[in-house]
Formats: sequence, C-alpha cells, structure tokens
Amino acid sequence: MTEVTIWGCRGSLAAPGEEFTGYGGNTSCVEVVAADGTRLILDAGTGIRGLGQMLNGTVRQYNLLLTHLHMDHLQGMGFFSPFFDSHAQVDLWGPASTTLSLRTRLARYLSPPLFPVTMRDLPCKLTLHEVPAAVFEIGPFRIITDLVGHVGPTVGYRIETAGSVIAYIPDHEPALGTVDFPNDTQWLSGYELAENADLLIHDAQFSRQEYQNCIGWGHSAIDDAFKFAEICNVKHLIPFHHDPNHTDDTITQMVNETTHSQVPEFEVTAAREGAVFKL
Repeated sequence: MTEVTIWGCRGSLAAPGEEFTGYGGNTSCVEVVAADGTRLILDAGTGIRGLGQMLNGTVRQYNLLLTHLHMDHLQGMGFFSPFFDSHAQVDLWGPASTTLSLRTRLARYLSPPLFPVTMRDLPCKLTLHEVPAAVFEIGPFRIITDLVGHVGPTVGYRIETAGSVIAYIPDHEPALGTVDFPNDTQWLSGYELAENADLLIHDAQFSRQEYQNCIGWGHSAIDDAFKFAEICNVKHLIPFHHDPNHTDDTITQMVNETTHSQVPEFEVTAAREGAVFKL
C-alpha cells in the first residue's frame, strides 16, 4: 500500500462569518510513503516545516522532489529540520534552467539576504539531481519526469509502484499551447505523466471566469483540470493549488459546481491539509 498525505496545497482560511472547512493555508508539499517506508517529499512549500517536525529525526534518508523554483514551492525549505541534521542524507531533485544549474538556482534562495544560512553550510549530506531526466528509481518507486506548461522551468512527476500510479502536476496550464483543447492530445502538456493514473494531483486555481483574465499565467481553470483528468483517464482527481484569495466556501463551491456540471466518471476530492489517500 502507498500512502499520500497533503501537507500544503496553497489553500485559504475561512472568511469572517463562514464555516471553517479546513483546506489550510500552507503552500505546496505532499508526502508519498511506500509500504516499506520509502518516503518521497514533493515540493518544499511552507507545509514541509510541519512534516519535518513530525519526522523529528526518526528518518535518515530523505528524497525531495521539486517541480520548480517559484517561492511558494521553496518557502519552507530553509525551515525543514532534516537540512540541519548532520546524520540526514537528503537527495534533492529539481529543474535547472537553460543557463544556470540547479545548485546555482537554489543557492540564490539559500543565501543572504533571503536566508541567513547558505546551502554549502547545511550540515546534512545533500546531493542534487537535475530533472527532467531518464527514468529513475527510489526504493519501490519508478519515477518519470517531464517539463510541463508553467512559467519558467517546471516539471511534473509520475510515480509508479507495483500496484498504483500517482501523477503530481501542481502548477500547470494544459489549455495553453494546444491547437484544440481538450481534443488535441498530441500536444497536450503533461498527458504522458497523468495517463491512466490512479491519483492525479493537479492545479485547479481559477474559476472559468477568473481564468479569462489570467491566460498564460501557468495555472489551470478548474473545469480544464477536470477535462485534463478525463482525457488522461485518471481514477481520482485531487484539485490542488487553491488560490489563496479564495475562501474555504469558495473552494467548496467551485469543486461542487464543476462536479455537478461535468459529471465526471472519476472520483474528485479537493486537496486539504492533513488529507490522506491510500492506494
């Protein structure tokens, strides 16, 4: 069995007078744990701080997979306690740019004035790996990476086990760059990562109306996320990367209305902090 836990999904808090449903306010971080205890950490938003506190030195090997280097996916990295554990081995995957290595790009964040500790001063044993790359394995996980449609170098991850497939594409604009979305699968960004996935964690930041003013920003309208999941024949969609300007009630309404209008054949569960999915 593989267990997936949401530690941050760029959610919101309830507005005054609204019922708190608890999508949460931390930025992107997802934990994937295999039956043998092998652990993947997807992105290092502010949610990673709580994950590090929970692990509290009980794990020695950490595998951190970054989709891209925008701040909402890096904000928690300097507060992830394993980086400051001399006994911890941290393998970190992430994209380079066309001109800068992954190490150089990360060092811009882990250095003054943005952060007081430089990357070279971290006491953990840190190894960097650049993606997209050839298929690689971490314990029982077979991992496939590819560039996806978002602003700046951004990758998505396909995580395969003997019994399940998880696709993680948290920042993605699938309707951009296609000739005929959603009918044009030949040029559809992210298709091979998400095809036949048991669980798809996917960007659903905007309503249809909001998206009309944000085309090219690298994020998805929620109905496009549903269409993408349908095209890819996924079994369970997790709408993710909620707009922090949306209240809990707004997120619930968007998911319910889209589910009602599109009547998907797959299961839909909006991402919320603390949610656990077992595959």
